[in-house]
Amino acid sequence: MATDPQRDGARRAESQDGSSPDKSSPDKSSRHEHSQPQDSGAEEPQRNPVRRLFSPTSDAERITLADILRTETVGGVLVLLAAVLALLWANSPWGETYKTAAEFVPWPGGESLGLDLNLKHWASDGLLAIFFFVVGLELKREFVAGELREPRRAVLPVVAAVAGMIVPALFFFAIASTAGGEALRGWAIPTATDIAFALAVLAIVGKYLPSALRAFLLTLAVVDDLLAITVIAVFYTDDFHPLPLLGAVLPIVAFALLVRLRGPWWPVLLVLGVLAWGLVHESGVHATIAGVLLGFTVPVLGRGGSEPGPAEHLEHRWRPISAGVAVPLFALFAAGVSLGGDGITTAFSDPVVPAVMAGLVLGKLVGIFGATFLMAKFTGAQLDANLSWWDLIGLSLLAGIGFTVSLLIGELAFGAGERGENVKVAVLLGSVLAALLASAVLGIRNRAYRGARTTGNG
Repeated sequence: MATDPQRDGARRAESQDGSSPDKSSPDKSSRHEHSQPQDSGAEEPQRNPVRRLFSPTSDAERITLADILRTETVGGVLVLLAAVLALLWANSPWGETYKTAAEFVPWPGGESLGLDLNLKHWASDGLLAIFFFVVGLELKREFVAGELREPRRAVLPVVAAVAGMIVPALFFFAIASTAGGEALRGWAIPTATDIAFALAVLAIVGKYLPSALRAFLLTLAVVDDLLAITVIAVFYTDDFHPLPLLGAVLPIVAFALLVRLRGPWWPVLLVLGVLAWGLVHESGVHATIAGVLLGFTVPVLGRGGSEPGPAEHLEHRWRPISAGVAVPLFALFAAGVSLGGDGITTAFSDPVVPAVMAGLVLGKLVGIFGATFLMAKFTGAQLDANLSWWDLIGLSLLAGIGFTVSLLIGELAFGAGERGENVKVAVLLGSVLAALLASAVLGIRNRAYRGARTTGNG
């Protein structure tokens, strides 16, 4: 069991000044406390110790949920800043330097290994694997010890997430079909929800909203991530090579075995993770899938199942890197699209743009809200007693913020050509519109809950 250095230091200090109570004489210790009241102030920190950041707690799931809400909110703000910086840079007089930076190849000698990638691809194929590794850890934790371990509690958000992907895809098909078969490759673009952005907006406008709304959004986003990962692996893998993928099994299995052992194995785990990533990348499957597979191998529960396992430790370690470095850099190189001149007008002439926007805003709303309402009306499933249907409308609009995974799927579907640039415009505008509409609805609900709380306190 790990020791608390703060508590041990206090004990050593007590033993040095002779104030430590004698364990063999409890009565003497009691008399010593009462005879010297001036020392009561020195004893106060011992009775009420200052809690350290991420200190152990018996309510591990509550702490984990709080950590997710806090770090991903900050991550959403960082991603937003990176996207704004990309737009300003790409549309400034120095716009050519943005393209030059994105296309710079830091390792031309990696051609024989297929790793002669430019910075833009290193961000989407390499750094984003860290994001998907954290997603894999979160997914497994939710299935083993979170909301998804109880089907009765998870059924509504799970069904809502599935419908929240199917209906936006149908909206996309209905609109983009007029542009021909090639345009339909982007059907999955409006199906993804950017949880970091969504939680950031929810934190800003929803201080008084019920915590059940956040739990519903998190569970929905977890299922959404799982489905999005499956879609990328199945539908957006070109030029598949099975041998490297089979070879990736070895480092993944070694990672799974080693991560269960206690000890300073992290350098070996890091090497195994990089090796697995490289082999998956060489196979033609998008390399971020390696991050998810590695995350799935990490145990959620510790020995005996009574304490958190390596998954929580690794999530705390890697989430700041994911939220503070990997995803913002991906946004920086993915969101830079030229909006000057006839850029936006030209983009809207492509049916893919209104298809993506309609899928994000209307498809998510109809899919999530409609599926939940029908489930509650015709089955035994019930919405949380603390939530109203207006809350769910706001949440459904909030789920229309599709950024990180939507931009990634857009790149996989259309590459860096003109249509790829149009998709960026559609994702940005659709996400902003969804965020504004969700903020309006949830802002009204937030004021209602604040008024109810004030009245109740009065």
